[in-house]
Amino acid sequence: MRAFVAATLLALPLLVVAGPGYAQSQAPALAPPPAVPTPNFWDQGQRFAEPDLSDRARIRFLTSVDFAPFNFLDQRGRLAGFHVDLARTICEELDVAARCQIEARPFAELGGALAQGEGEAVIAGLAIDADSRSRFDFTHPFFRYPARFVTLTGQPVERELQAGLAGVKVAVVSGSAHEAMLRAFFPRAEAVGLPTREAALDALRAERVRAVFGDGVGLSFWLSSEAAADCCAFSGGPLLSDHFLGEGLAIAVKPEDGDLRAAFDYAIGRIVASGRMSELLLRYFPVSAF
Repeated sequence: MRAFVAATLLALPLLVVAGPGYAQSQAPALAPPPAVPTPNFWDQGQRFAEPDLSDRARIRFLTSVDFAPFNFLDQRGRLAGFHVDLARTICEELDVAARCQIEARPFAELGGALAQGEGEAVIAGLAIDADSRSRFDFTHPFFRYPARFVTLTGQPVERELQAGLAGVKVAVVSGSAHEAMLRAFFPRAEAVGLPTREAALDALRAERVRAVFGDGVGLSFWLSSEAAADCCAFSGGPLLSDHFLGEGLAIAVKPEDGDLRAAFDYAIGRIVASGRMSELLLRYFPVSAF
């Protein structure tokens, strides 16, 4: 699900900024309507012991610069993004900010650097799958990618969704995970495969289809852009599926570093409970994908 920017970013030298399973086969998981304008994927019933990191001389988070708005270089060339601010907030919560560092490297190098002990954690959207789980330990996911329907403003498909979108033309990018998800969960819909998201959105604006189905995060930014010109809006609720969309975003550590993973889980739980996670999400996602 990572979105890459210019390939030249991958050639950037090391930048260091000192700190301070298969989803249900019958139906997709519907995210519950949040009481606040941001989602919460954290089980408030989880309890983690307060960690002791006094023996840690430093904690190095590894990230990249090609995954906006999660991690990127700002206009002044400084490391920024949701992941970067979350790492700093975790360090503050654990009272180890003076010992935290955030280092950026090309994404392809992150897993190897962590395995070789060149950092203690990766916070960069590393995929959670069978291969990565065999090499790393992960925190509980703190963000999940929703799929969303977009329709023309004033022409929602809530009623059609109740009927399984029977006979409704829905544009989707051919060969994408979203196409597979649409066909699996809405087999009665008339899926219209197109080569790009832009082509799908053009078909919607030309009223050749009733809806577009795709990545909610990317679509949320498009909806707020000048290109959209207020033509469209989300319709229906967010849809989640581990099988088609992955398990979400989490922090990776080495398998033998379970104590650090538990410390991150403890900190993230407190950040969610205090409302600071919502503040971070609103900072980088002004139009909610949820």
